[in-house]
Amino acid sequence: QVQLVESGGGLVQPGGSLRLSCAASGTISRVDAMDWYRQALGKQRELVASITATSTHYADFVKGRFTISRDSAKNTVYLQMNSLQSEDTAVYYCRRTTIGGLTYWGQGTPVTVSS
Repeated sequence: QVQLVESGGGLVQPGGSLRLSCAASGTISRVDAMDWYRQALGKQRELVASITATSTHYADFVKGRFTISRDSAKNTVYLQMNSLQSEDTAVYYCRRTTIGGLTYWGQGTPVTVSS
């Protein structure tokens, strides 16, 4: 079983940047879908970005600001977040979905955007 560990969260001022990492303890197949979700206090968890072997997808509210990428050699997925806004404050989670439909979640990393 692959474990996912997120890191890179923290406190940043509006307009700033952070890069989140999601490191897998085992090998992530290139056909697995890797997603970043976020959950703000009192709100439902929402999809931020996804990456598969052939494509990427972004929620409208992060298009042009966030970039998802993966380094297969390091079994790591990244989320580069630029032009951060207070509305981006949330706990960010990494999720892996296998081709067989199994899903695995990380424990989350908090991001706070505040001056």
